[in-house]
Amino acid sequence: MAQPPNFRTVAAALLIALGLLGAGWFASHGMTGLRTADRFVTVKGLAERTVDADLVVWPLSQTVGGDDLAAVQAQLDANTATIRAFLSGAGFPDEEVVVSPPRLEDRWAYSWGESRPPERYRYSNTVTLRTGRVAEAMEALRRSGQMVAGGVMLNTDEGGGPQFEFTRLNDIKPELIAEATANARASAEQFANDSGARIGGIRSANQGVISISDRDRGSPHVKTVRVVSTVEYFLKD
Repeated sequence: MAQPPNFRTVAAALLIALGLLGAGWFASHGMTGLRTADRFVTVKGLAERTVDADLVVWPLSQTVGGDDLAAVQAQLDANTATIRAFLSGAGFPDEEVVVSPPRLEDRWAYSWGESRPPERYRYSNTVTLRTGRVAEAMEALRRSGQMVAGGVMLNTDEGGGPQFEFTRLNDIKPELIAEATANARASAEQFANDSGARIGGIRSANQGVISISDRDRGSPHVKTVRVVSTVEYFLKD
């Protein structure tokens, strides 16, 4: 004759059944959440601004040579005075002009015989203009031939050209980043619409590098500021 099931046995069986059901529920919902969290789209947003440079650094490098050291030094001093007079006449005060210490090279010191160069001494320095008056600097640049006419041979191959810079990046940076992020979200929404999904929260975001470059070779005083933001958005059904 069959014995009635023991109460403890029945209770244990019920607990096991409930445990299996619960494990299945959590596994099912957990995997659903995993699949949802794994769905995201990566987009980039670009923002650009065209700005005018607000700083000019113009190094005017010159070199003189000869066999008589005193004459070479006198010529360098005269050329330096010519450059300073040109910049002063262009309206730039002394505090915007810096003269580097002169550099002397004895070209015979390590040569002999027929290998000796024709000039023994080379004496050089650099007069640098640093100013925020870009328009005036460009006008002076157009008239820089006056210094050559005055006997100053500028070393244009040694950093003699002006450098135009934009220093107010922090003034436009927040607006640029906001625009780049908005453009990235617009791209993500277009992707979501095309795939029948919706945009969720931000999974990750990277501002990227902000670059400042010349608009073109002919306008080094006009700059293009560019920022590219990379954003990952979750996708929802």
